[in-house]
Amino acid sequence: MDRSEELRRIPAVDDLLRDPVVARLVEEYTRPVVVEAVRRVLDHVRQQIIEHEQGAPDPAAIVDLVQAETSRAVRPRLRRLVNATGVVVHTNLGRSVLAETAIEAVVRAARHYSNLEFDLALGKRGSRYALVEDLLTGLTGAESALVVNNNAAAVFLSLQTLAAGREVIVSRGQLVEIGGSFRIPDVMARSGATLVEVGATNKTHPYDYERAITENTALLLKVHTSNFAVIGFTAEVDLPTLVEIGGRHGLPVMEDLGSGTLVDFGPFGVGREPTVTSCLEAGVDLVTFSGDKLLGGPQAGIILGRREYLDQIKKNPLHRAVRVDKMTLAGLEATLNLYRDPRRARELVPTVRMLTRPL
Repeated sequence: MDRSEELRRIPAVDDLLRDPVVARLVEEYTRPVVVEAVRRVLDHVRQQIIEHEQGAPDPAAIVDLVQAETSRAVRPRLRRLVNATGVVVHTNLGRSVLAETAIEAVVRAARHYSNLEFDLALGKRGSRYALVEDLLTGLTGAESALVVNNNAAAVFLSLQTLAAGREVIVSRGQLVEIGGSFRIPDVMARSGATLVEVGATNKTHPYDYERAITENTALLLKVHTSNFAVIGFTAEVDLPTLVEIGGRHGLPVMEDLGSGTLVDFGPFGVGREPTVTSCLEAGVDLVTFSGDKLLGGPQAGIILGRREYLDQIKKNPLHRAVRVDKMTLAGLEATLNLYRDPRRARELVPTVRMLTRPL
């Protein structure tokens, strides 16, 4: 095969653009889009001739390739799928599906101006976080609340505020890696806190924490291991005991729940996920969790707890770097409103409805 001859058979870009079929594509999708598609197709054809000794396709076949490439180029990258995996909260498929009222709230926030940072009662600038803080404290009993863009940010911001340059004690068996090679110790290191591991992989006792506490200890951290479990010959310090230890030493206790829930899924046979309320009732000073997993709302990180600590976190300059937008707040507010009535939440929040539905 004469490669030079085959390469000369490839039509020029301008010649292809004059083809009636390609001309209609230009009218429908604009000239820049189609020109880029034509160039990609011609580059591919040249590569096939040079590297694989294939003959040049006829002009009609090249036009077909341009049509296909243009269609691929304008097709949305984020597309609707059918989740047939059997996994309700599937990270790769977008996690939770929003309730209809949450979807309506997001659309409304996107379509119109709003009082995102304007206090309508006082007629002056307000705080975007006030939109959901009362809802969160009312539903959980927490003294204060803050919403950031995801749970990793919630953990990072809390540690960076309360423990930068100091030590944070955590059980070795809780130093987990979650999706995307994301590790709790890495978050702690970036926050400026020094990780102090206690216990063994399978067993940690109260005295492990007691022995590790020094004058440089900033807080005690408990991490819910979510989709990871050590079974068999194991022991962990429960939250009430950890709170008691923290109280005796004047140290705050923080729990990273990961997939926090406001619903007790135990009666529905979905394992023993600790609820946000149960953590707060145990006396924890701070608890962080996601808004888009078991809660069934948009992606967000939620920090609840004692006002003295939340006030410090809210004043952290890095707070602005992880703040949420109006659509997230709109979707979260609408989702939380459904939890005012637990039965309504089980019916109308898709994630909760699917997880509590009998087989």
